[in-house]
Amino acid sequence: MGHGGDVIAELTTDHREVDELFEQLDNALPGSERRKQLADALTIELVRHSVAEEQYLYPAVREHLDGGDAIADREIADHARVEALLKELEGRDADDTDFDRLVRELRTEVTAHVADEEHNLFPQLREGAHGYVLESLGEKIREAKKTAPTRPHPSTPDNPAISKLLAPGLGLADRARDYVTGRGQ
Repeated sequence: MGHGGDVIAELTTDHREVDELFEQLDNALPGSERRKQLADALTIELVRHSVAEEQYLYPAVREHLDGGDAIADREIADHARVEALLKELEGRDADDTDFDRLVRELRTEVTAHVADEEHNLFPQLREGAHGYVLESLGEKIREAKKTAPTRPHPSTPDNPAISKLLAPGLGLADRARDYVTGRGQ
């Protein structure tokens, strides 16, 4: 959490951490408790990352890029599909019959989303926004991830202003629940 640099460096580092979690999931013994722990860690990282992007990155995309509304809408739709899969995965143990299928679907969605951001969105943003804006966004993203939820909440609105109001409370409740259950420890 919180790597430093501008928004593109911050989010790219998050992407590599997610890649590593998927690799660890692939290498964990099928049906093992370790696979469930890794799925929980992956969920925590993806939810925090997505909430921060929706609060700060996508509003900047709308503001600084030609066609930014369509780009942001597409990225948010990607997040909704990922969040629905995370919610479904959250209720599964590693030995459940759907666990591996959900992980595969999640990886497919996340990999496509990351590739789109890194090959299309990030270069456009680097070109369309001043370096100061990118640095400021990096800091805002890091701060948002500190209080963001750690569990999927697919029914919450995709509106950045509402998210900024709700996310800290949801995040606090999620972290309290994680502490009590030992999730993510």
